Amino acid sequence: MGKKKKVLLIIDANSLIHRAYHALPPLSTSKGEAVNAVYGFLSMLFKAMKEFKPAYIAAAFDVAGPTMRHKKFKAYKAQRVKAPDELYNQFPFVKEALAVFRIPAYEKEGFEADDLIGTIAKKVSSNHEEEPMETIILSGDLDTLQLVDAHTKVYTMRKGIQDSVLYDEKAVQDKFGGLLPSQMKDYKGLCGDPSDNIPGVLGVGEKTAVLLVKEFGSVEQLYKALETGSTGDRVNPKLKEKLLQEKSKAFLSKELGTIDQDAPITWKLTDAAWESFNKEEVAKLLARFEFGSLLSRIPGAKQESPRQNDTTKEKIEQLYRDQVLSKEVYELEKRLTPILRTMEETGIKIDKPYFQKLSQEMEEELLALGTKIHEKAGKEFNINSTQQLAEVLFRDLELPVKGLKKTPKGVISTASLELEKLRGVHPIVEEIFRHREIQKLLTTYARPLPQLADERDRVHTHFDQLGTATGRISSLHPNLQNIPNQGEWGKRIRAGFVAEQGFSLVSFDYSQMELRIAAHLSGDEHLRAFFREGADIHRMTAAAVFLVASQEVTPEMRFRAKALNFGVLYGMGAQGFAKSAGIPVEDARSFIEQYFVRFPKVLDFMEQTKGFARSHGYVETMFGRRRYLPEVNSSTPSLRAQAERMAVNHPIQGSLADMVKMAMVKIRESLALPDARGSMLLQIHDELLFEIADGIVEETSRPIKELMEKIVELQVPLFVDVKKGKNWADVEKILLT
Repeated sequence: MGKKKKVLLIIDANSLIHRAYHALPPLSTSKGEAVNAVYGFLSMLFKAMKEFKPAYIAAAFDVAGPTMRHKKFKAYKAQRVKAPDELYNQFPFVKEALAVFRIPAYEKEGFEADDLIGTIAKKVSSNHEEEPMETIILSGDLDTLQLVDAHTKVYTMRKGIQDSVLYDEKAVQDKFGGLLPSQMKDYKGLCGDPSDNIPGVLGVGEKTAVLLVKEFGSVEQLYKALETGSTGDRVNPKLKEKLLQEKSKAFLSKELGTIDQDAPITWKLTDAAWESFNKEEVAKLLARFEFGSLLSRIPGAKQESPRQNDTTKEKIEQLYRDQVLSKEVYELEKRLTPILRTMEETGIKIDKPYFQKLSQEMEEELLALGTKIHEKAGKEFNINSTQQLAEVLFRDLELPVKGLKKTPKGVISTASLELEKLRGVHPIVEEIFRHREIQKLLTTYARPLPQLADERDRVHTHFDQLGTATGRISSLHPNLQNIPNQGEWGKRIRAGFVAEQGFSLVSFDYSQMELRIAAHLSGDEHLRAFFREGADIHRMTAAAVFLVASQEVTPEMRFRAKALNFGVLYGMGAQGFAKSAGIPVEDARSFIEQYFVRFPKVLDFMEQTKGFARSHGYVETMFGRRRYLPEVNSSTPSLRAQAERMAVNHPIQGSLADMVKMAMVKIRESLALPDARGSMLLQIHDELLFEIADGIVEETSRPIKELMEKIVELQVPLFVDVKKGKNWADVEKILLT
């Protein structure tokens, strides 16, 4: 028996970065740095590492500037449009990541990455007898297929970054009509390569090229037969004439398409030996890019999992030292960290075929909407171009511009907040809003989610437990807290999130928690009474404000009361309430005044909280999570008003965030989840989403509901709605006795 082959993984870095950039939706850090290509690159790398378990890893990059091919043919790659800066800016990030993972990167002036890969593959193959080795080329395109042989394969993606395929000699032959990998350069010599601007022979397409190479073996053998007249009836006269006329192009194209396997680089296999990496450095790198969900997907990372949380603990320690966290909240955050990492690793399942079908339907709807918009505009234009849209709305259709803001360049803004002011003025405005809604859902969720799913069709987000000043957990890459639950298309997006076979999705949703906390903190007995009686809080508020009996409250009254109930907690003024409720400003002002007449202690609480903030420079939650507000004493009215709104909001929203985190920790520690019965998947502010085995949903849900409702003792009862379903859109309430 021969030695077992070790695996060398060579990364075609440039092609992989480009593939990742175009396959994924825009992703950026909280600092605004574009990182979608980095995320996709690392995801594909981790997938290959997990599948092939390489003993050696190396990466190859192109070098800016002309290559030997440009010197032979000035038009080589000349047609390529310059990629956006958002892509080029990510190359240093990828190189930084490779360095942290201790993967050597090779580049050589005048040569392309493919040449370096070919050279390395040749050197490794020549030592095969001494060191049996299998070379896997990880690439974003098919240019390296000519390198495939008995010891070399190409691993690439068909669609997106998850649908992968491994090309060995047979797979290449199957894809290219029986051509050998070594004949791919002859194939390019005849039909060219438009992506690289390799001309080929004019009039010879892919099918003809395959037939000619199969028949004659190579470009050289083909032209030898043509020139000696030995082709017989294998080449028709018209094609023969073309081939002879374009002989120089055929040989040039083959030369341009041939990978140089003798590039002058220094290569030592031992330099690419991949044994380990510093988990702390990796954790810091991924935390910097806000890729927390990738930590659990690093091959070999689980053995040292305690090190994964270093960066987040560091942050917790610093916040404690800075007196942002009380001792109680500090301990809570430390206990929560491993729970969030487990949730990230678990992920949530999606229905890939469903999303692919939904994407197609959304694209068709966008086309139909585009036609309607163009008809109303009287011409075709790019609806997604703010400049062209502004020209249509304000120049062609002459919609009113009074009260609309301008961009820094002086163009009338078409931002949603400005277009809202034009609703009802012209029917095109409503169509534009519908177009934007579907476009956003398509590009943010329907199209990219299948590309972000792993081999088990599960999507892994990253939870930042310290992502907001109020303590609320945020979700990144992708943001699964922002999946819409309203509107036809929003609900259809949610329907794509599904439970595993034999399980159900179960939602535990705190009911009107912020209002309950406000009633507790303010001490307002009217509000407290509503909750103790289990009344419809918005109906009862409407009755109190509009001075009518509860049974006389109309749906419109209830709608306005609901807007007012929540608006008051966020410092909403008369202007904001008028816009939210669709009423005149004077009426809005009157309603707010009446609200505080009926609930005077709510107003007292708000004013006392602002006063505390002015005196101390901070406010805090019920559990001691502080938010420092230096602008609360600013001489600038707008800054001062903003800080005052934050001061009122923080004790309410921040206390809710603390309570949800307490519930998550208590559930994990008391009920021993995750296990075979179920797992906690997502936290969506005041909602927790689980995946629980069918048959035990009620017996598992009952203690979770009870625990959440008793997590702290307030002066009003807490209530949790429990819903279950096979997908996230179809969850329905269940009664637990």
